[in-house]
Amino acid sequence: MNLPSISVAIVQDGALLWSHSHGLLDTEAQVKATPDARYAVASNTKAFTSAALAQLVDAGKINWDDRVTDYLPSFKLYDPYVTSELRIRDLLCHRSGLATFSGDLLWYGSSWTSDEVLQKAQFLKPVSSFRTEFGYQNILFIAAGKIIEVVTGQTWQNCIQDSLLSRIGMTQSILSVSELGDGAPQAVPHNETADGGQVPIEWVNWDNMAPAGALIASVEEMAKWMIVQLDSGRISNQTVWNPERTQEMWTMHTPIPVSSWYQSKLPSMHFRGYGLGWEMTTLHGRKIVGHSGGYDGMISRQMLVPEEKIGVFIVTNTNSSVPWALGYDILNVLLDQNTDFNLLTFLEEKRASEPENKAKEATTLASTRVKGTAPSHAIGDFAGAYTDPMYGTIEVTESDDGLQLQFIQTPLFRAELKHWHFDTFQLNWSEQMMLPSGMVHFSVDAAGQIESLDVDVPNPDFDFTELHFIRNETPSNEE
Repeated sequence: MNLPSISVAIVQDGALLWSHSHGLLDTEAQVKATPDARYAVASNTKAFTSAALAQLVDAGKINWDDRVTDYLPSFKLYDPYVTSELRIRDLLCHRSGLATFSGDLLWYGSSWTSDEVLQKAQFLKPVSSFRTEFGYQNILFIAAGKIIEVVTGQTWQNCIQDSLLSRIGMTQSILSVSELGDGAPQAVPHNETADGGQVPIEWVNWDNMAPAGALIASVEEMAKWMIVQLDSGRISNQTVWNPERTQEMWTMHTPIPVSSWYQSKLPSMHFRGYGLGWEMTTLHGRKIVGHSGGYDGMISRQMLVPEEKIGVFIVTNTNSSVPWALGYDILNVLLDQNTDFNLLTFLEEKRASEPENKAKEATTLASTRVKGTAPSHAIGDFAGAYTDPMYGTIEVTESDDGLQLQFIQTPLFRAELKHWHFDTFQLNWSEQMMLPSGMVHFSVDAAGQIESLDVDVPNPDFDFTELHFIRNETPSNEE
């Protein structure tokens, strides 16, 4: 499946049953993977934020149904009613009305602080009514982390370290890429190249969204976390949080439709939903509690079976669906001795068809190009600064090869623009990253002057169409 490495840990009945690693932590340095090596576990961090809030509920310092504005008076969403009615539990179960991943361009790789990201959340337009549909959110977990800070007087990082990691024995786990240089074994993130190779890429700092995805841990230390979860917040004779809180976190708050794909591939899956920092479903008559995590060049999957006291954690250091598929395949075997169908085979077949599918997509895209057109202005006239009221400013500059685009607050987002047709330019990223190419369309006003630009990069993670950049006025001395 073209993975640099993969690491797996399985727990049962309060003990580590098995852990194993295969492959390389770094394909350039040829460092062998081991179960004690750290990986970014990304959104598996969300359950830690929920657990820290559960501890505050236990202590009587908060209630799940407290208004968010009682703790964060300046926090606003687009709809004043939602702002006033948003409760702590709403932050944790993805039912705000915002679209999945809405606003992630604000924090990803950007220089905006977490406070600035939250301030900008008021510009995000909802796509559904409050508490009616599932829309996966990272920004609202940032707000949840801020409530922890307000109540405890600690940073989110210090609170998680003191109240969870240290007590559980996750002594090598860290909460920021800035802590990576401590000598402990760790994986290096990788991206797949066009020729099918795997190349190491730089870590991206996620400090400004830490409560939603900053944890970096080994499968062996995540095994300790799974054991505590499966014992309802207990370690031996020590209570980390009360069992009632586990029940609350593992109760479905927001339903997620079971797609026809899941119905056909996993017929024992009868419902899906989201609790407080956790996904839930059924498999072979058992309730499954879990989560996925996606970081640049690292993907993880956690699956717990409370009735059987079984937990599985899988992570790899490239962008791959293997951990997701392998998690289900392992449970199919452990719970039902079912080896007739496995999702890894499905992924292999899908991967084999990728070259043909990409070729078809390229042909389809090429067929939409109107040949023989020219821009409405000289190339240099498109250069300038453009501002979106939510994100901020981007700059377009002229180069020998055409135009270049730079998102000012996001250094990773640098791209070359090549004329496609009319006032539309094809965008190709200059950095090695997971995002595909896209298009930039310039618009002119009634007087024929370049007025604005829009970016469209089709991908499942970042919605560039949420942004609309208006050209900054040219100073009079430059006209």
